Amino acid sequence: MFTGLVEGLGTITAVVTEPAGIRLIVEPPLEMTAGESCALGDSVAINGCCLTVVGLEDGRWAFQAGTETLSKTSLRRLQAGDRVNLERSLPVNGRLGGHFVQGHVDGIGTVDAVEREGDWISMWFRVPQTLTALMVPKGSIAVDGVSLTLVHVEADRFSIALIPHTLEVTTLGRRKVGDPVNIETDILGKYVQKLLGR
Repeated sequence: MFTGLVEGLGTITAVVTEPAGIRLIVEPPLEMTAGESCALGDSVAINGCCLTVVGLEDGRWAFQAGTETLSKTSLRRLQAGDRVNLERSLPVNGRLGGHFVQGHVDGIGTVDAVEREGDWISMWFRVPQTLTALMVPKGSIAVDGVSLTLVHVEADRFSIALIPHTLEVTTLGRRKVGDPVNIETDILGKYVQKLLGR
């Protein structure tokens, strides 16, 4: 379980093709390696996708992503040098500052528009209607693992408002029209839809 509050920006140092997927080597920021860092088997959200730490070497973290993960997320597009949002799983005694984020990406969206409003940015994302069916204005959404509040929800797209801090400390400040992003809708909406569907 995650909160959608990004702890830091990591850098992809290598993407290695494996028989059943890829191995991602990530260099975490210094603030995530001080004190209690990561151990083998820990869960870490990379751009909102929950992956398991399978290797630790020279301060870098290694992860594996299989064909199912690669088919549902934007991880297959990552290259060495790319920056990624990182969040370690929520400890039992941790504070839930965002919303319940599972790290189970529902699908890929595309940046549809970027509208600057002073230091803020309104960003629109185009997604399949199966995803907007699970969204409500002022509800929660995770975009590349960042917990955000929905502003507008239309048939096949939605908008969010990004404050300067979020633009600075996450990859969203680097996104431009046409870029793919990982989308995870609110787990509460999924359960409501399932119950109503019966």
